[in-house]
Amino acid sequence: MMRPGLLKLRGFLRGFSPGFFLAAAMLLLCQPAFAEKRVALVLGNSTYQNVPPLSNPTNDGGLMAATFKQAGFDIVDTRYDLTALETRRVLRDFADRARDADIAVVYYAGHGMEVDGTNYLIPVDARLERDTDVYDEAFSLDRILVAVEPAKQLRLVILDACRDNPFAKSMKHSLASRSIGRGLARVEPTSTNTLIAYSAKAGSTAQDGDGRNSPFTTALSQHLTTPGLDVRKAFGFVRDDVLKSTGNRQEPFVYGSLGGNDVALVPARAVPAPPAASPQVANPQADIRRDYELALQVGNKAAMSAFLAQHPDGFYASLAKLQLEKISAEEAHVAATEKARAAEQERARLASEGARKEAQAKADADAKAAEAARLAAERTKQAAQAQAAEAERQRGEKITSNPVVAPDAATDTSAPAEPAAPADKATNLAALSSGPSQPDLTKSVQGELRRVGCLKADADGDWNATSKRSLTQFNRYAKTDLDTKVASSDALDTIKQKQSRVCPLACEHGYQADGDHCTRIVCAEGSFLNEDNECQKRRGKNAVVKRDEQDRRGRRDRADRTDQFERPERMPRGSTGYDIGVGGYAPARARPRASASHGGGPRQIVCDSLGCRPVAAGCHLDYRTTAQGGPKEGGGGNVQICN
Repeated sequence: MMRPGLLKLRGFLRGFSPGFFLAAAMLLLCQPAFAEKRVALVLGNSTYQNVPPLSNPTNDGGLMAATFKQAGFDIVDTRYDLTALETRRVLRDFADRARDADIAVVYYAGHGMEVDGTNYLIPVDARLERDTDVYDEAFSLDRILVAVEPAKQLRLVILDACRDNPFAKSMKHSLASRSIGRGLARVEPTSTNTLIAYSAKAGSTAQDGDGRNSPFTTALSQHLTTPGLDVRKAFGFVRDDVLKSTGNRQEPFVYGSLGGNDVALVPARAVPAPPAASPQVANPQADIRRDYELALQVGNKAAMSAFLAQHPDGFYASLAKLQLEKISAEEAHVAATEKARAAEQERARLASEGARKEAQAKADADAKAAEAARLAAERTKQAAQAQAAEAERQRGEKITSNPVVAPDAATDTSAPAEPAAPADKATNLAALSSGPSQPDLTKSVQGELRRVGCLKADADGDWNATSKRSLTQFNRYAKTDLDTKVASSDALDTIKQKQSRVCPLACEHGYQADGDHCTRIVCAEGSFLNEDNECQKRRGKNAVVKRDEQDRRGRRDRADRTDQFERPERMPRGSTGYDIGVGGYAPARARPRASASHGGGPRQIVCDSLGCRPVAAGCHLDYRTTAQGGPKEGGGGNVQICN
C-alpha cells in the first residue's frame, strides 16, 4: 500500500507536462561545470619605509578586490602595506582557506626583483642594503605558489610587480657573479593547472600610468571576470589592451599551462536550450574556430602555418596570416636588436683599444646602420602587433556580445579590415594605437637618461633646457643624432639599448670618479690639492733654506779653487826658502791669501825686482798686467796698491 506522502508527491508531479521535465534536464546538462568554492588574496604595498612610496598599488588592490567580490568569490582577503612577518602569516592563513577550494587566486601589487634567476616580492619594511638581504627580508615567488597549491582546479598568481627597482641602485654586491636582473625573471611552474601572470614580460619593467590605476590592473578588471570567458583568452585581451595603452612598450605575459577544457573564473550566463524538435545544423566554422584558437594558444610560426595549410581561405585564415606577420616582425626585431648591440660593442671595443681611425669610422658607420635597421624593425613590429591585436579585438567583441551565436555564425569569409598601406608606415600605427601621453613619454626618456648617467635632475615630465642638454650629451658620447627639441619614442628606444653608463661621471672639485660614484680625493702628507684637481707636493721652507745654503757653500768652494790657481807672485833669485831663478813664480802654497791681510792673521808678502817684503799697512795686493803697470817679466804680476 502506497504511503500518503508519496501519493501527494505523485499528484504534484502529474501537474507538469513532459516537455517541462525535458527542458529542465537539458538546462542542467548544458550548464558548464564550475568550481564550488573560489578564494582570492589581494596584496598591495605602497607605503615603503626605506624607499619612495608607490602611488598605485593600494588603488590597484582595491580595484581587484572589488572585481573579485562582484564576481561572486566566496572569500576575498585584502591586505595593504604588510611587513615581511605579516606577509608570511597572511600567506599561511590563506593556504588553509585554499585547501577545500577549486580556484585560488593571489594578486600582488608592489615592488619585486630578481636575484640570480629567483623572483622575490618586497615587503614595506625591507632595507636590502646587500644583495644577500633579500633572502631574509623578502619572500620568494615560490612561497606564494605554496599558498595556492591546495586548490584543485586552478591556481592563479597575478604579479603587478615589474616596476623599476629602487633597491638595486644602492644595494651592495657581496659577489661579483651574483646578478640582479631588470624586472622579474622567466618562470616555469612545476605544478599542474598553475598560471603565473606578469604585468610585463620577463626582463622588462611595467608602467604605473597617469591615472589612478596601472594599465595592467585596469585591463584585468575589465576582462578577467567576464562570464564564461576562458582565463587564457581573458589574459590575451588584457595583453592587447596594455599594448595599446602603452604604445607597445609594455607586454604582459602568462607562464604555465592548462588542459583542453575552458576554465573561467565566472560561470557563463544561462542560455535556454533550443526546442527538442528543432535539430541543430552543423556549422563547419565552429571547427575552424577551434583549430584557430588552438594555433593561437601555441603562438608560433609552425602552429599558424599548419592551420593555414588546413584552412587556407576564409575569415580565420586572414587572422592567422596577420598573426604570422606579427611573429615574423617580432623575430626580425629581435635579430636587428642583437645586431645593433653587437655593432655597438665592437665600436666601443675599437675605441677603447685605440684602433686606427679608418677602423673606428667603419665601426661607427656599421653601428649607425644597425641602429637604423633596429628602429625600422621596431616600427614594423609595433604596426604588426597593433593590426593583429585589433583583429583579435574585433573577433573577441563578437564572441563576448553573443557567446552562443557569434562564434558559429561567423560564416562571413571576408578578411578583417586591414590597412591598405604597408605595415612600416607610421600612419597605420597612429590609427590603431594612440600611444602614451607626452608627459608620460617625457618621464620615460628622462628616467632612461638618468640611468645612463646623462641627467642628474628628477624625471618630472618637463622637457626643459636641462633635459635637452642631457640628450645632447647622450648624442655626443653615444654618437647618435636624436632630436633634442622634444622627447620622442625613437629617443626612448635608442637609450634603452644602452646597457651601461654612456655619459662620463662628472664630479665636483675635490672628488674623483669611482665607478658610478664620486669619492673624495685624499692627498698624502706633505701634498695639497691644486686647481687641476690633482695632488701636488708642498714646497716646505726648510728645503728652500737648505738649498740656498748649499748654493752659497758651493760658490765659496769655487772661489777658493779659483784663488788657488791664480797667478803666483814673482820671487827674486836667492830668496830664502825658494830656488826658482830670476823671473820665477812662487808656488801656490807659499802665496798668502789676500783675505788674510786684516786682523791678527799672517801678513801678505809682495815680491818684485827689489826683493820680497810685507805689504805695508793700509795696502793690498792686486794683479796687474804689464800694460796696467805690472812687472814686465811674465807679462804681469802682483803689485802693492796703497790708497
